[in-house]
Amino acid sequence: MVTSAILVGAVLGALGVSYLSERFGRRVSVMVVTAVFVLGAVACSRSPDVTSLVLSRLFLGLAVGGATQVVPTYISELAPASKRGNLVTLFNVAIGVGIFLANLVGFTMRDAWGWRPMISVAALPAAFVFVCMFFLPKSPRWTAENEGLESAVEQLSRVRTSRKAIRREIHEIHENTANMDEDERGWKGLMLPFARPALIAALGIAFFTQAGGLEMMIYYAPTFLSDAGFGNSAALLASLGIAIVYLVMTLLGCLFVDKIGRRRLVLIMGPGSVISLVGLGIMFAIHPDKGSVGSWVTIAFMLLFMMFNSGGIQVVGWLLGAELFPLPMRAAATSVHAAVLWGADLLVTATALTLVQLVTLGGTMWIYAGVNLASVLFVYFFVPETAGATLEDIETALRRGEFKPRRGEDPRIRSYDDEEAEEAGVTSAA
Repeated sequence: MVTSAILVGAVLGALGVSYLSERFGRRVSVMVVTAVFVLGAVACSRSPDVTSLVLSRLFLGLAVGGATQVVPTYISELAPASKRGNLVTLFNVAIGVGIFLANLVGFTMRDAWGWRPMISVAALPAAFVFVCMFFLPKSPRWTAENEGLESAVEQLSRVRTSRKAIRREIHEIHENTANMDEDERGWKGLMLPFARPALIAALGIAFFTQAGGLEMMIYYAPTFLSDAGFGNSAALLASLGIAIVYLVMTLLGCLFVDKIGRRRLVLIMGPGSVISLVGLGIMFAIHPDKGSVGSWVTIAFMLLFMMFNSGGIQVVGWLLGAELFPLPMRAAATSVHAAVLWGADLLVTATALTLVQLVTLGGTMWIYAGVNLASVLFVYFFVPETAGATLEDIETALRRGEFKPRRGEDPRIRSYDDEEAEEAGVTSAA
C-alpha cells in the first residue's frame, strides 16, 4: 500500500492537471506541481503512522502525475523540431538521476539517517525548480492561443536566436491557432476520428512502457534478489547498479533519439529486452546457489534487460505523448497519456509480488518477456516515425489521414515544407 499509494495519486494528478495546464498555462502548472512536491515530501517525512504515510504519498503522487503530464508538454512546445527529442527525453534522464541518487542515499545512509530525513531531502530539488520557473518563458503555443501572437513572439524570442526561425515558427503557430475549431478543444477533441491514430499510438506505447516490467525491477529488485539467495547488502548494491544502467542508457537514448528515430530505437532495443527476460526467467527457475556463476549470470541478465528497456521504449514512451497531438486537445491528451503510464505502473507494482507467488519468479519474467514482444509488434504496426517533423507537421499528417507507418516505404512523418519544395522543384523542371 505504501509503494502503490503514490501511483494512485499519479493517475489522479495526471488527469487533473490538464485543466490547470489549459487554463493557466504550462509554466504556472509546473510551479503548482513543484509546490505540491515540496509539501508532499515534508508530509511523508513527518507521518506519525502508516495510514498517514499512505495518505501523504497519495498527495505526493498528485505532483508525480502532474509533472509527467505538463513538463514534457512544456518542453516540446518550447523546443525546435530538430532538438525536440533530445530535450524532451532529458526529462527521462532527470528521472534516471533521481533514481540513482535515491538508491545511492538508500545504500549509504540507511543506517546513519533513517527513512525520515532521506524522504524530506526530496523537497529541496522541488523547491529549486519552483524558484527557477519564475525566470523561464511561457509556452509560445499556449501563449498564441490565449494571449495573442505578439506575446507568443516575445516568449519564442527567449529560446530562439534566428529571426527567420522565429518568423517561420510563428507563421505555423498562427495558421494552426487561426483555424482552431472549438469542437477540437479538450476532451471532446480526442473523440474525433482524425485524432484516433495518434491516441492509439500514444496510449499503446504508454501502456507498454510501464507494463514491460522495468518499474517493477526498480521497485522490487532487492526483494527478488534477496529471495534468490543474495544478502541484503548485495541486493541493495545490485539495485544501485540497476539505477546506474538506467541513467546511462536514458542519457544515451536522449542523445541519439533524434538521429536514430523514435520508432527505430524501439525496434532495435525491444528484442534485446525480450531475450534478456527469457534468460532471467530461466536463471530464476534454475535458482543458482548464492555466489555461484549462475547468480552472477542472473544479475547480468537483469542489467541487460535494464539496458535494452531503458535505452529503448522508456525513452520513446514519455516523448511521444508530448508530440503527437494537435494543440487544442494537447493538454487533455497528455493527461490521458500520463494517466495510462502511471495506471500501467500501478497495475504492475500492485500485482508483481502476487504474480511471483502464483507462477514463480521465473514465470513472471517470461510473462513480462511476452509483454515486451507485444510492444515491439505494436510499434511496428501502429507508430510512424516523428523524428525531424515539427508539431505542426504531425498535426497535418493526422488531418490528412497519413499518420501511419507505410509498409515498404519510409515510415517517417514528412515535413510538409519539404514536400512543397519538392513539388515546386518538379514544377520548375517541367
